[in-house]
Formats: sequence, structure tokens, C-alpha cells
Amino acid sequence: MRNSGGDEERLAELSHDWGDEELHAALRQAFAARRAVPPEFVQAGRNAFAWHDIDAELAQLTYDSTRLTEGAVATRAQEEAAIRVLTFTSAEAGLQIELEVQEGALVGQILPMQSAAIEVQTKTGTLQPISADEVGCFWISPIPSEDFRLRCRPVAGDAEVVTVWVRL
Repeated sequence: MRNSGGDEERLAELSHDWGDEELHAALRQAFAARRAVPPEFVQAGRNAFAWHDIDAELAQLTYDSTRLTEGAVATRAQEEAAIRVLTFTSAEAGLQIELEVQEGALVGQILPMQSAAIEVQTKTGTLQPISADEVGCFWISPIPSEDFRLRCRPVAGDAEVVTVWVRL
């Protein structure tokens, strides 16, 4: 039975008659088509296939000190909080990750307090391994300049928690 598309056979027939110029033109066209794909599409495809944490619990952003809560009273100038604090919560894993933005660094703590291995992951694929001490404290420096998330693996237990993507 013959392949209905016949692309391979047609390419084989044509390629025998191609000269150097035709081959170079076809290669230039193929490379130009690859460059036409936006880099963020390529990265999204790589991220989709590299999703190794399907069993990790997702920690949602449950508090951001720069956003007004329902009970907060709006001031005349809508002043921002002097200190930015973020809280990520994974109810299923029973963990909270708190981050405080300081000058040039993030100071964090895992609750309930425990030591853990943490990775700072950026959307471009950069990984920065850090550790939380026995009371759950850790330090991230420098502050990532792009979207990032934290992957937390407490030393005690099997829970693995990944925060949602955030940009500061």
C-alpha cells in the first residue's frame, strides 16, 4: 500500500535534481520558519513536556500585602504597604510559605516550621537551589527579575509543594 501523502517519496525524487542553490534556499526557508515562532511559544512547549511535578501540591497565593483586603480602609493616597509580604498556602499539604520582600532579597519561612529543600524556578528555566533551616527560614538573593515560583520539599514527610508563578 502506498503512502497517500507521498511527501517522503516526492522529496526523495526532487532532492536528486536539486543543485546547491536550491538546497541552500530550502534550508534558509526552513530556518526562517523556525525563527518565526515566538520564543515564548517554544518555552511554553518545553515547559509542558518538562512537567515533572504532576504529583506536587499547588500552593495558591492567599495574601499579598500590596492588595487591599475586603476589611481594609482605603486611604486618601492609596498608600502601599511599607513591607511587601506574600503568603502561599497549600491546604492539602498543610503548608504555608511566607515571603517578605526586603532590599535585594526575599526572606521566607515555611509553616509549620521545618527544614526543607527549596528551588527557585524561573519561566526561562533557571533553577536556584536553597535550603530552609530547622525553623523553616530561608533567604533568596538576588530577587528574581522575572516570573518565578518555589518548589518546596520538606525533609520530613512526602509532601511536595509548588507555588503559583509570581513576579515582584
